[in-house]
Amino acid sequence: MSPNHENCPHNEISGLSVSARDASCSEASRQGGLAHGGGSSDVVIDGASYLPSRHTVPIVSVDMLDEGVVQLVIRDRYIAEHAQPAQFANLYTHDGLRLMPRPFGICEIHGDEVSFVFAIVGAGTAQFSRLKAGDRIDVLGPLGTSFDLDASARYLLVGGGLGVPPLIQAAQELHREGRTEQVTAIFGYRRNHFADAIVGRYTEDVRSIDETEGNVITVLDRMEDELAQGSDRIVILSCGPTPMMKAIAGWASRRSIPTQFNLEERMGCGYGTCVVCVVDTIHGRKKVCLDGPVFTAQELGWEDEK
Repeated sequence: MSPNHENCPHNEISGLSVSARDASCSEASRQGGLAHGGGSSDVVIDGASYLPSRHTVPIVSVDMLDEGVVQLVIRDRYIAEHAQPAQFANLYTHDGLRLMPRPFGICEIHGDEVSFVFAIVGAGTAQFSRLKAGDRIDVLGPLGTSFDLDASARYLLVGGGLGVPPLIQAAQELHREGRTEQVTAIFGYRRNHFADAIVGRYTEDVRSIDETEGNVITVLDRMEDELAQGSDRIVILSCGPTPMMKAIAGWASRRSIPTQFNLEERMGCGYGTCVVCVVDTIHGRKKVCLDGPVFTAQELGWEDEK
């Protein structure tokens, strides 16, 4: 899957524990007609708390970051309070002929504002790009699993193209915890380095590269002596094109560096019902939207990738 697919989780992209039960309840509550505004609350049934249903929220801003690359900000208190790095939200078009939502990776959270960065790759994302402040949009989330940031380690956030949003949220979370010195952002671009300024709010160590210079493996190779001389444990978090992530898995495996990959797949529902986004793992076929989108290299069987 490419980050530019209309229904992949990170352009239009995903642990808060949003379980199948949560999603099912969510759909049930939607059909039950629960009303939501710009700030949703937990749905409580028999004392248990569930993910709120699809609801309508206001658009705060829509800005073009680069040619065909858009930053869209919504106001949603529930997602802002609960979303964890690598989770995603489903956004719905106003076109009744396009029933399936577009899953977008959460990029940044400020107060009750939640931002997404995506590429215009089809009619749905084109429609989102034409929204303006004050418009309203239907949203469901946060969905999926999150990166595990519990380890005391130096985190290398390695992203390519439109795979950078969940890594930016990881940088923001580590910055919020006062762990800025543990973060290095390594972003690969086709041309313009459109996300450097955003991730630069959360770490001073940004090492980006474009196609005229090489790719993210080029940057990692340049860092090899630095990493070998450091005493910190290294953890790689990555999101982007699958060939890039497989190359990172091989590079990291040869150096015994643990990796977590935020997969992007085409999705229909986004919460495990349609079975569109299944991926092969060593534990059998898993749903990227529900069992992921975060998987380790070991789970994916990518450790031997060259």
